[in-house]
Amino acid sequence: MTAFDSVKEGVRTFFSDVAQGFFDITHNGFALVGLVVVFATAALMFKPDLRVSGEAQLITWLQARQADAMGMVADLAGIERATAADPGDLPKQQAAVAFWLSRKYRVAPEPISALVVESYELGAKAKIDPVLILAVMAIESGFNPFAQSPVGAQGLMQVMTKVHSEKYSLFGGKLAAFDPVSNLRVGVRVLQECIQRAGSVEGGLRLYVGAGPDIEDGGYVEKVLAEYERLRQVAGGQSVPLTAVPTARPPKSEEPQQLASTLS
Repeated sequence: MTAFDSVKEGVRTFFSDVAQGFFDITHNGFALVGLVVVFATAALMFKPDLRVSGEAQLITWLQARQADAMGMVADLAGIERATAADPGDLPKQQAAVAFWLSRKYRVAPEPISALVVESYELGAKAKIDPVLILAVMAIESGFNPFAQSPVGAQGLMQVMTKVHSEKYSLFGGKLAAFDPVSNLRVGVRVLQECIQRAGSVEGGLRLYVGAGPDIEDGGYVEKVLAEYERLRQVAGGQSVPLTAVPTARPPKSEEPQQLASTLS
């Protein structure tokens, strides 16, 4: 064998050894990765808490990347602060009321749906017809949770925040007047007290708006009761135009018993 053949053979052997070594390294590396994946999968199967934690961290990382790309600060608790509900999840009667109010007052059906659900729950507890609560809300604020009157009545139910600050203390303070649900709960309590004091719905509405027996209410009671009657018809499955004039109200003796509220 000549010197050239020896060098050639040596080079071939060198590259062959390098190739074999590279194959062994990558093969073992892939095998190691496979083992890691197998052990990790087994750990996640037998440790659900690890899987949940890992998924949460991955989601957080992905959302952080998305927030950075959009130039916004992520706040995943925002959905918990939203006063909204899917109208499709409501009972038929409540959904009809929610959609009708949404169209008439030009507000989104989701927040209106949440308020309808809350009104039905509060009405059952306070023994007040829930659509009466919604009628008061409609006339008082037009479903604007940030409304304020010249005399300081605030929020959906236009409660005098300074007068009823003690009630708002149960919700963290007076600023809760601008939280729709807190304002609604305080307003229903005030309305319940007014009806109990007056002994009737009409008298309670007069007290609620600040009008006594000898003080003109500016047509407030008539407006609320008219809207109440429209909402009763909607809740009853009737087709009511948004600008409909309500039909004659039933005599007082025929009014729903739940309107006669008593304090516990």
